[in-house]
Amino acid sequence: MTRRDVGVAEAHAVLTNDPAAVYLDVRTAGEFEAGHPVGARNVSVLVRDPASGRPMLNPDFAAIVGRHFAKATTLVVACQSGVRSLHAYELLAAAGFTRLVHLRPGFGGAQGPDGRLEPGWGDSGLPIETGSGGRLD
Repeated sequence: MTRRDVGVAEAHAVLTNDPAAVYLDVRTAGEFEAGHPVGARNVSVLVRDPASGRPMLNPDFAAIVGRHFAKATTLVVACQSGVRSLHAYELLAAAGFTRLVHLRPGFGGAQGPDGRLEPGWGDSGLPIETGSGGRLD
């Protein structure tokens, strides 16, 4: 499957045009609670290794997402700057999810293909909310 990378405007259009589509925020619980798109769902793709305390891929990530969404659900996968969401995208694709969209600049923005800062969802003027509603893990 070829990865579909999109900016904020296209991600918003996907979510608007497909009422069953879901913004899947893969940041930590704290990041999610501090601000996320209205209606977003959250499963952290990284967790702390109990032995070392270092971040590691969440071994239950794809299973948790699979308990909540059908594999044909359109998922707009995003993190803070587009790095963790790449890992999440790959895990979900390997688990059989077929309608994945990667929000390239994430919630906070990232360097775009042309080298300039590409604003993320948080700077787009689109509605955001705070709190833990929408957490799935």
